[in-house]
Amino acid sequence: MKQIINDWKLILVLCLFLGLAPFTPEPHLWGKIKWIAGGANGMQLIDCFDVLFHGFPFLLLLRLVVIKLSSTDKKNEFR
Repeated sequence: MKQIINDWKLILVLCLFLGLAPFTPEPHLWGKIKWIAGGANGMQLIDCFDVLFHGFPFLLLLRLVVIKLSSTDKKNEFR
């Protein structure tokens, strides 16, 4: 499991396809973020779950970036 959540290639693919799907007319996550920024009027529990579901790959990517930048041990760098 640790290898899967630390795999840069898999996380990037998840961000591109799961995080941004459906792509038209705008990425789904982007529309939800705009909705939340606009006050989230009419947002239901399923919409909150949807934001978490589509945003999770980006959280994993952010986690990997933080680990990479804070790593002082050169042996544990991701490839």
